[in-house]
Amino acid sequence: MRVVKRNFESVKVGSEIPSEQKGPITTKHMVRWAAGSGDFNPIHYDKDFALREGLPSVIMAGPMKAAMLAHFLCRWAGSLGSVRSMDCRYRGMDVPGNTLIIGGKVTEKIANSKGGWVVCEIWTENQNGEVTTTGTARVLLES
Repeated sequence: MRVVKRNFESVKVGSEIPSEQKGPITTKHMVRWAAGSGDFNPIHYDKDFALREGLPSVIMAGPMKAAMLAHFLCRWAGSLGSVRSMDCRYRGMDVPGNTLIIGGKVTEKIANSKGGWVVCEIWTENQNGEVTTTGTARVLLES
């Protein structure tokens, strides 16, 4: 794997962060997430239960999508950066078979003596172009 060394000066406001694709997501992925996170809400792994609750199928746990967004930002920030804060708003449901496109855009830069903060909009969208998660993040990059 290539090591990224992104610095504060190389980032431009308005630039898109190259998107990543995850999936197609399977029920097996969701069950593994449930086991690792301890989130055993049956809407995430029991299709019959989810259908009885009025859902279209089992649905991805929101924190699973947040983890994918955090990983996306860490890969982009590289070895000279760190994700310091992130928030997410879950706007839609993702179900087995969905492919997620994870994206972001630089919206602000705040310089300091060692580099600075990069503020980003982040999102996930499914294969139909429907945005299912939105958020913001602050990434600290060195000079």
